[in-house]
Amino acid sequence: MIVDRAPLTRTDLAGLLTDAAQSVSGILTAEYPTAANRSYLHPVLGALSAGPRVICELNDRLEEFLANEPRPATPAGLFTLASYASALGWLTESLAELTTSVDQICTRVGIPTQPPAPTVTAPDGNEQDSELDFAFGDLELAEIRTAAKAAHLPPGNYVAVLSESLLAITRITDACMEISSGLLDDAAYVLGEATDHVWISAGPGHLPTLVRSLLARMETAE
Repeated sequence: MIVDRAPLTRTDLAGLLTDAAQSVSGILTAEYPTAANRSYLHPVLGALSAGPRVICELNDRLEEFLANEPRPATPAGLFTLASYASALGWLTESLAELTTSVDQICTRVGIPTQPPAPTVTAPDGNEQDSELDFAFGDLELAEIRTAAKAAHLPPGNYVAVLSESLLAITRITDACMEISSGLLDDAAYVLGEATDHVWISAGPGHLPTLVRSLLARMETAE
């Protein structure tokens, strides 16, 4: 049964976007216990575990927002909906990319046991150990070899998969920071502008921040 409610105020709308921004940024501070034999995955496990939960929470809030009676129909409400939906879509895509990266790392180290793809075949251990001697100091080498031994990997392979984890977390971090920042910018816009002046059809400058970012990415890709 749907209960009629008072229309959401601009403060309510801004609060919805602000709460979403905080949830997205929280992905980056999430922790997840990592066993010593999986230490190369430590950089990504927090985001990987928190991401799906945040997406579910944001999706539930979006459904509640859309179920509100009367449905959002004001310029500010439509602007908020566009911003929120863009953030949710972008985050879902970014988490899918993170999941793919982690899956590739796991495949490379044999979790599950599968032949490594030719594009990620690593040099033999002796060559990689020789390269490590030039890249790290004695203390770093000792730490790497200890971690690699616990993970049952040659030191060179360990550094390679750890580097992939660090690259993956960098990508999801950049995405979450941009999404969170865009949501906060849009919240400030909704809260600071009179409702009648928040028009999503008044040119690109009046589109939500993340919508403009997505359009810019599409133009760059073309």
